[in-house]
Amino acid sequence: MGYISIQINKAKGSADTGASDHIERKTTPKNADPTRTHLNRELVQFPDGVADRTEAISHRIRTAGIRRKITPDQVRAIRIVLSGTHEDMVRVQDEGRLGEWCDDNLQWLHRTFGRENTVSAVLHMDEHTPHIHATVVPIVTGERRKAKKKQADSKRTYRKKANAVRLCADDLLTRERLVAYHDSYAAAMAKYGLQRGIRGSEARHTTTAQYYRDLKRQTGELEANVRQLQTAQQQAERQLDEVRKEIKSEKLEAAKTEAKTALVAKVGSLLGSGKLKADNRTLQSEVAARDENIELLQRQMQRQQEEHSRQLMELQAKHRREMADKEAEHQKEVSFLKSVIQKAKKWFPLFQELVYMEKFCLKVGFNEKQTATLISGKPLFYEGELYSEEHKRKFKTERAGFQVVKDPKDKSKLALAINRQLIGEWFKEQFGRLFSSIKRTVKPLRRDKGMRL
Repeated sequence: MGYISIQINKAKGSADTGASDHIERKTTPKNADPTRTHLNRELVQFPDGVADRTEAISHRIRTAGIRRKITPDQVRAIRIVLSGTHEDMVRVQDEGRLGEWCDDNLQWLHRTFGRENTVSAVLHMDEHTPHIHATVVPIVTGERRKAKKKQADSKRTYRKKANAVRLCADDLLTRERLVAYHDSYAAAMAKYGLQRGIRGSEARHTTTAQYYRDLKRQTGELEANVRQLQTAQQQAERQLDEVRKEIKSEKLEAAKTEAKTALVAKVGSLLGSGKLKADNRTLQSEVAARDENIELLQRQMQRQQEEHSRQLMELQAKHRREMADKEAEHQKEVSFLKSVIQKAKKWFPLFQELVYMEKFCLKVGFNEKQTATLISGKPLFYEGELYSEEHKRKFKTERAGFQVVKDPKDKSKLALAINRQLIGEWFKEQFGRLFSSIKRTVKPLRRDKGMRL
């Protein structure tokens, strides 16, 4: 059996803009999947003329009938996040009961805080666990708690009407009421296999910001461990080189000792000296000790080589995992951009034509600012040179009016017009004039080619 998840916090600031941007997905958090954002749902219908959560908060305060002046530091909204254990929420979704779960959450909000005060409730499906962001305006009636306490202490104060409408978050967020909220919400969610957490538990919800701070800290610790392993690897490689040098030196010394021992043994056998035999035994024991040291160093070198290979394989495996994660993230972004482009083509039939027209305007000779003006459909007055890709040359124009229009022959395409004439036809006219002027210049020269006496 899983547990409910309920978080209740005062909104910061008079507009609570940051929370509105997050809830309405004006900004996309790092832990959200953009390909699932379209599954998010607004569960509370806004009044006529109200467009978003921020306006809904202001509208409720204006229409509540509050007569007392609201100070800038007063809390205008309470943020409530409702959810449950991840596995249980996935089960509810798989069973097709998510809509019923949303309805029961709305009924609990209406019973607890009032239907009019519950100005917004949004279901988020693009994060790890389905959850609801609810917004409650703390409109209350009745005598203020401080006034009741003063009356109980027999202090005379000015008594206001007991049924006056007030904006007071503190009255809704007392310790007793917070405990009651958890109890009543658990009772409403029991049908979904969710229960209340242990009273007095020190467990706390980890915010998104805290999650990323912890992740950054863990990443830093891992990087420090990698650097430490690399340093240890370099030290192991230096020690390995030293051991190799020592082994080489030890082998040479052992060979020298064996040669000396053999020579002494031969001389001793020839001379029959007892002292030489004793020296021979001593040398042999030293050679045996050296052999043991060499074998020990070889085993140590083998262990260091194996440890080095293991660390290197771990680093390589981690690098491959990181590269695979980055590649997956890149492919995900590319897929998202492709889907956005496809939607843009579908929703805006001339979208692709506008892209082509932008390239054409830049190639003709307009700068980015002038091109932006033309793409927006506004007329542009220009004087200068224009480049024709067909004729491979530039043509000069006096101050003329340019505008992007629909192609008269094919309304699904766009064309650039100069003084209401298509630019392609204008280029042909300019080229024809240039060709005619060249012909007129060449003909007189040919008549004068005759021989003069």
